[in-house]
Amino acid sequence: MKELTEVLNSSHRKKEFCCGKGLLDNYFQKQANQDIKRKLSACFVLNDEETDLIKGYYTLANNSIPLILIPERFQKKLPKSYNSIPTTLLGRLAIDNRFQGKGIGKLLLVDALRRSYEISKSVGSFAVVVDPIDDEAEQFYDKYGFIKLPDSGKMFLPMNTIKTLFE
Repeated sequence: MKELTEVLNSSHRKKEFCCGKGLLDNYFQKQANQDIKRKLSACFVLNDEETDLIKGYYTLANNSIPLILIPERFQKKLPKSYNSIPTTLLGRLAIDNRFQGKGIGKLLLVDALRRSYEISKSVGSFAVVVDPIDDEAEQFYDKYGFIKLPDSGKMFLPMNTIKTLFE
């Protein structure tokens, strides 16, 4: 099966990417390659085969969240000996302006969740965590079942929920 996304590399036309959110555009154009080289995150892109433009991208990284921030209904099932719980951070997800409104955000989210789930089979990860950049992003993740963490703007989707999507 052909992968939906590929790892960002030097052949991708990053400078032409514009999602309309400065933080996400600047990160992709100026910092993503450095983060990859430093092993701080992995960046995956969806390329348009006809125009060779980047339709969108997302990043994944290892992460953890304090046990006390996890809602009680999930906390009960976790060992009390852990101060923090390993997770996967879906750090950034952005769609180029030219491709917005076509369902690409959903495609990239599913791709990121699938990758995260596959990784969780060999490296422990309780959930995928996101930190929405604004209300629009929060509504997007809420629509797909992400749960707000108390005392932060972050949201998470348990790996057991993600597992039901792919098994």
